[in-house]
Amino acid sequence: MASHCQAMRALVSHLLQRLPGITPGRRSLRRHLLLWLLLPQLVLWLAAALVTYNVAVRYADLAIDRNLYQSSRALARQVKPVGSGLFVDFPRAAKDIIETDPDDRVYYMVSSPPGAFILGNYQLPAPPDAPPDSHPEPADADKPVFYDGSVTAGPDRVAVRIAAITLNWGEPEAPQKMLVQVAKSRVNRETLARRILIDTAFPLTLLVLLMSALVWVGIRTGLAPLAGLRDAVSGRAPNDLAPIELASAPEEVHALAAALNALLGAVHENVISQRRFISDAAHQLRTPLAGLKSQAELALKENTDQALRARLERVQESATRSAHLVTQLLTLARAEPESASVLGRSRFDLRRMAHEVTAELVPRALKAGIDLGLDEAEDSGEVAVVGNALLLREAVVNLVDNAIRYAGSGAEVTVRVQIDGTQARLDVEDSGVGIDPQLLPQVFERFVRATHSGTGCGLGLAIVKEIVERHAGQVSLQIRVPHGLRARIELPLAAAPLLLDAALRTAGHTPHQA
Repeated sequence: MASHCQAMRALVSHLLQRLPGITPGRRSLRRHLLLWLLLPQLVLWLAAALVTYNVAVRYADLAIDRNLYQSSRALARQVKPVGSGLFVDFPRAAKDIIETDPDDRVYYMVSSPPGAFILGNYQLPAPPDAPPDSHPEPADADKPVFYDGSVTAGPDRVAVRIAAITLNWGEPEAPQKMLVQVAKSRVNRETLARRILIDTAFPLTLLVLLMSALVWVGIRTGLAPLAGLRDAVSGRAPNDLAPIELASAPEEVHALAAALNALLGAVHENVISQRRFISDAAHQLRTPLAGLKSQAELALKENTDQALRARLERVQESATRSAHLVTQLLTLARAEPESASVLGRSRFDLRRMAHEVTAELVPRALKAGIDLGLDEAEDSGEVAVVGNALLLREAVVNLVDNAIRYAGSGAEVTVRVQIDGTQARLDVEDSGVGIDPQLLPQVFERFVRATHSGTGCGLGLAIVKEIVERHAGQVSLQIRVPHGLRARIELPLAAAPLLLDAALRTAGHTPHQA
């Protein structure tokens, strides 16, 4: 039965591990969604940055070109046609005005015919043959030509933006052309474009980060039901096959939970049928085993043949062991969650129960040469707990019976009940040989025996663990120094009903009243 429950739990865990993001090391569904939701935002951000930079460059060019055009018009006015010649009126003040730029250096040149230097501070390249971009000006003004070039400034070659105006002068019969060029380096344009880009990209980046945070919160909120489903399964006891409840989960998670519930229901029915078979078989075996044991006892009394008596003693011993196994199986069946949930719960005194069990088992202890007693040195007041008194009594009987069986002749067995905070604690201590510490984690499993001596069947401690866990308690074994063993049961006190109810709900059971 336990193997079926553990296999069911492993299957459910495997199904949940198939979900991306549930198990470390696998592809995360949260990261996958986050990536595919943030990747378009990143692409849009890069595209917006590129478009913004191009627009910034365009408008920076427009601003610089207008400035260059104004400078070239001002320079052209300093050269005036006079008859068949040119009069250059270029005082120091005008030169300072044209060349003065707080952020950049201005290069200019006037030539007539184009290319024949008249005045200027640098030799500028001629306009290209292909018509470059131009910006419309008033109809009575000459249209400038704007193009990119470079000049040599010291040891470096400087990239510049040039505005050129071609003016006509001279007599009609001998027309002349004058080329006026003004240039500035492209540093200003790039600086202006960069500033525009930064001023635009900063709020855009903040907006993208805000959207990313909202996306992350949305994904985390949307995937929260998956984490709830995982916790609902992983936090269960191995034998808890109750349906999974996810009332507020979205439709997709409900479908998964419904599939798991259907599987849990099928396994639950299978486990119940097996438990019913074991219980029925145990009930059917009790009567013939009791008859066999009685007949063996009668035969031993009436027979004097030593060889036959030895065989009858082995038959009686086998019958006693089988009867004990059947009794343990029936007790285990009653301790299962489905059976324990329909049994009544009531408030009772754990100390008094321990006293009754100890008194009941004293004859058996004396027969085995064991000194069995109840330690009443502590406060003898009531230690009230809530639960099924019959099952808890069976758990205490199993612990004391194990101590009597395996402590060895001459050992002492002490039963002690104490209150520890909000817990009731029952200890069964013996001064026997104890068990191998390496076997402590295994002795609570079914059909596991720590020793081959005695007539036990390996179910006593498994029954105790099942019963105690059904009552939201804990059971443990501790090695005593210098030798011996301490079995401890801890149960919630009845004085803390809220704590008890919460603990029972955590264990997957609803408290019942007798």
